[in-house]
Amino acid sequence: MDLTNRPRRLRTDGVRSLVSETALDASDLIAPVFVDATTDERVPIPSMPGHERVPVEEAVARVEEIRETGVEAVILFGVPAAKDPEGTLAWADDGVVQRATRRVAEGTDAYVITDVCMCEYTEHGHCGILEPGARDDPTVTVDNDETLARLRRIAVSHADAGADMVAPSGMIDGQVAAIREALDGAGHDHVPIMSYAAKYESAFYGPFRDAADGAPAFGDRRHYQMDPANAREARREVALDVEQGADVVMIKPALPYLDVIRDVRGTVDRPVAAYNVSGEYAMLHAAAEKGWLDLEATAYESLVSIKRAGADLILTYFAEDLADRL
Repeated sequence: MDLTNRPRRLRTDGVRSLVSETALDASDLIAPVFVDATTDERVPIPSMPGHERVPVEEAVARVEEIRETGVEAVILFGVPAAKDPEGTLAWADDGVVQRATRRVAEGTDAYVITDVCMCEYTEHGHCGILEPGARDDPTVTVDNDETLARLRRIAVSHADAGADMVAPSGMIDGQVAAIREALDGAGHDHVPIMSYAAKYESAFYGPFRDAADGAPAFGDRRHYQMDPANAREARREVALDVEQGADVVMIKPALPYLDVIRDVRGTVDRPVAAYNVSGEYAMLHAAAEKGWLDLEATAYESLVSIKRAGADLILTYFAEDLADRL
């Protein structure tokens, strides 16, 4: 037996960290914050242990708690005071995200990203304006081009409120180009776009839809979110967003799509983000509550795998929990 090559030599304490191939830092993480215009107190999210909806008045305090852990960036999601067919509160000057963004941008040093979508604001729970007959016919879906006009208004309203970055998440064709043009025209050419470039129609979103009150009232989102069976299609989606001016491209979810993250990392020269989604978070918590897994160890290993696959940034509900370790 030839034991000249012994990989174990580089696994001992002292040298192990020196030859580690993947580095994960708190500054790589983005922490989600749910701001709720319908409550005046913090409301725990049962399906996402450790997370809660906070009133607008608590947004600064919540973000300061996150900043104390070493996490530098947050993304704001809003639960509006009311909903309507067109989601008009999504772009209102006094909308929940707009109000929270002003407070957080002025009251903290966090990097503030905002979610640009309509599902939380429409009474039907879809990510845009519906085509005629959509309630009765499952083959009818979101009107892509009508929705673009609304996304432009939402993005500008967020930038006006002080958002450092906007993140369109609806998978509406042409959304990056439309938002880039709108931001530039409104004097916000300095505001980058992190596009959810390859967002799959996934079963892992359930807890988030409870948290943000954004589940579809009927039908599903298969006509505008990607088929989980498709990997090559992600290259096309990402390339289109880069061509339209995306500054960062997002893959969502993360763990079931590590192959897509790896592939995208090798094909674009933009930072790649990955969303470690609510279902990924919830399933680890559920297993840990049963005593089947060590929560911190499995969470850390999960995030390292996402980083190893090629993600530069990770949006994750584990951000605060792991920041001290990192």
